[in-house]
Amino acid sequence: MMDSFEFNKIAGAVLSVLLFVMGLGIFSSAIFHAQQPKTPGYDLPSAEVAAAAPAAVAIVPVAQILASADPAKGAGATKAACGACHNFEQGSGSKAGPTLYGIVNRPIASAAGFAYSSSLQEKAKTDKEWSFEALNAFILNPKGYASNTKMAYGGEKNDGRRGDILAYLRSLASSPAPLLAK
Repeated sequence: MMDSFEFNKIAGAVLSVLLFVMGLGIFSSAIFHAQQPKTPGYDLPSAEVAAAAPAAVAIVPVAQILASADPAKGAGATKAACGACHNFEQGSGSKAGPTLYGIVNRPIASAAGFAYSSSLQEKAKTDKEWSFEALNAFILNPKGYASNTKMAYGGEKNDGRRGDILAYLRSLASSPAPLLAK
């Protein structure tokens, strides 16, 4: 059995440790003092600031983009960015995305055996076919062209590279579509 003297030694040790930890906390807060913010939390932008976002960038005319386009450069850019999801050869069928062979002037959402998103099917009712203008807008910003598209690609903002891609896509046909006049 434990006598009262041993109990007092144990209780004194526990209280000493607690007192030491509390004193250490007071001492460290005196050395490392954090400034309290005037208002708690973060200042979020108001609705007026969000509404004053910069206007959308004007799209350069497709004829101007295609005038200096290089299909060879477009082949490299397209296969690097699109090759994981799309096929480029005639009769190759769809992968995660539809085949891109003969895409220029093909009806939108028309590749056999591919399940298109509802937003792209709706776009097919108004735009009808993948014209150079429609392809340019889609490659620039796929989600902006068809909001619920399944395509995860963020878009190509560089006009020159987009023109190269369009020129390459044009070449993927047995009889390529005529170029646009300036």
